Amino acid sequence: AWRLLSAVLPARIYREVDDRLYTIYQSMVLFFFENYTGVQVIIYGDLPKNKENVIYLSNHQCTVDWIIADMLAVRQNALGHVRYVLKDGLKWLPLYGWYFSQHGGLYVKRSAKFNEKEMREKLRTQMKAETPMYLVIFPEGTRYNPEIPKVIADSQSFAEKEGLAILKHVLTPRVKATHVAIDTMKDYLDAVYDVTVAYEGTVDHKGQRKLAPSMTEFLCKECPRVHIFIDRIELKDIPEEQIYMRRWLHERFEIKDKLLIEFYDAKDSKRRNKFPGKSVHSKLSLKKTLPSLLFLGGLTASMLLTESGRKLYVKTWIYGTLLGCLWVSIKP
Repeated sequence: AWRLLSAVLPARIYREVDDRLYTIYQSMVLFFFENYTGVQVIIYGDLPKNKENVIYLSNHQCTVDWIIADMLAVRQNALGHVRYVLKDGLKWLPLYGWYFSQHGGLYVKRSAKFNEKEMREKLRTQMKAETPMYLVIFPEGTRYNPEIPKVIADSQSFAEKEGLAILKHVLTPRVKATHVAIDTMKDYLDAVYDVTVAYEGTVDHKGQRKLAPSMTEFLCKECPRVHIFIDRIELKDIPEEQIYMRRWLHERFEIKDKLLIEFYDAKDSKRRNKFPGKSVHSKLSLKKTLPSLLFLGGLTASMLLTESGRKLYVKTWIYGTLLGCLWVSIKP
């Protein structure tokens, strides 16, 4: 029903309401990820206080990486503006696969199946509607997982074949989605945020890197601190042609790799588990999360307390998922 309203409401009004709804929902999520778990968010570099139209480039290790973008956006009062570039298979997630799409997210296929024209058209539609943009891209294309060494080895082999620096703690980045996004929106964006994320406690007793925490593990308080290094890059400092942007992007991932080598492998133990430079322990105020938790929690609880409400809740998940899958298969 909400999606059908987009055909009736002016695009700008629909987007503003949708962004507010997204903010309410994600604020509740952030309550659990920050206030409930008590995780310390340590920020390095310069995170602007004001909202900006940006592309957010980050290394990718686990599902919590999605929430890290929200953690930064909420500190700029831009939580509702977060949109993701996602691998195509995620569009089949129950309810969420459809919602990410209608909220302005972009599903892309890998390698030769990547549809550049389709992505450009979607981005132009967003710009035409004056959609605020906090577009999150994970250029590695998949997660860095120490428990799957073949993926890491293949990535390093590809880099060596292409004459690129071999990376240890990140995968060789893919440039297509980043190039299409920057090239299409270059007159719409304020900057690119180059973000490096490290989760404390992900090294075993032998000093070897372990798998980053899953959402469940994170919520079970198994990660004491998240370290986030932010480098704000002006558009004028990024090459426009794809062949040169590819080299630039790889150089940015070389910088990430050096930061992570310092974080995990520094010879001096006092330098481990932190990035170089000044840092700030950024604590999120309950005012930004508790009202949304009480509102959505109260709404859900009131539904589940009655038999008719429980039936409606279950039917929403079942029929909403079916309709969502049908929608994204017709209009991804």
